[in-house]
Amino acid sequence: MGKLKASLESSQMIKKGDYDYFVHPVTDGIPRMEPDILDEIVDGFVEIGNLDCDLIVGPEAMGVPLAAALSLRTRVPYNVIRKRRYGLPGEAVVHQTTGYSNGEMYVNGISKGDRVVIVDDVISTGGTLVGTVHTLRGMGVEIVDVLIAIEKGDGKKACEQRLGLEIKTLVRIEVRDGRVHLLS
Repeated sequence: MGKLKASLESSQMIKKGDYDYFVHPVTDGIPRMEPDILDEIVDGFVEIGNLDCDLIVGPEAMGVPLAAALSLRTRVPYNVIRKRRYGLPGEAVVHQTTGYSNGEMYVNGISKGDRVVIVDDVISTGGTLVGTVHTLRGMGVEIVDVLIAIEKGDGKKACEQRLGLEIKTLVRIEVRDGRVHLLS
């Protein structure tokens, strides 16, 4: 994870209200995503994850490139939980609350009995993940594993307890003094 870690340490910071937000290719798509960093993340997911599943699921927006890259590596199809309602039959709504926003996302193309691995860019408060897991479980979907590239703050542990599942992350960071600090 050397390239990922180095890129995190040089991240730019912005404020969204009282929320310290780091800007990084994995979490924002800017500045540009270097293929070597994406390769490191996918290698890490393959190493730590249980990928015996029917589907890789990535929430929009930044879960999408991770899900697509992991799908290419594993040959397991992927699905996107979208921020747009389509109104398709069986569409389910994910209610999410993050550290800087509230909203809804929409699940289509996932069915009862599907075995899924959820991948995403960052876990901070856990709001997106909690909403996603509750919605998928309510649909009768089995969560095989949860793989997150970056763990920020203390939200992961509370999320694991609340959901009763293990969340696997590649890099743990903390934002303080206007910088990203690596914790692992």
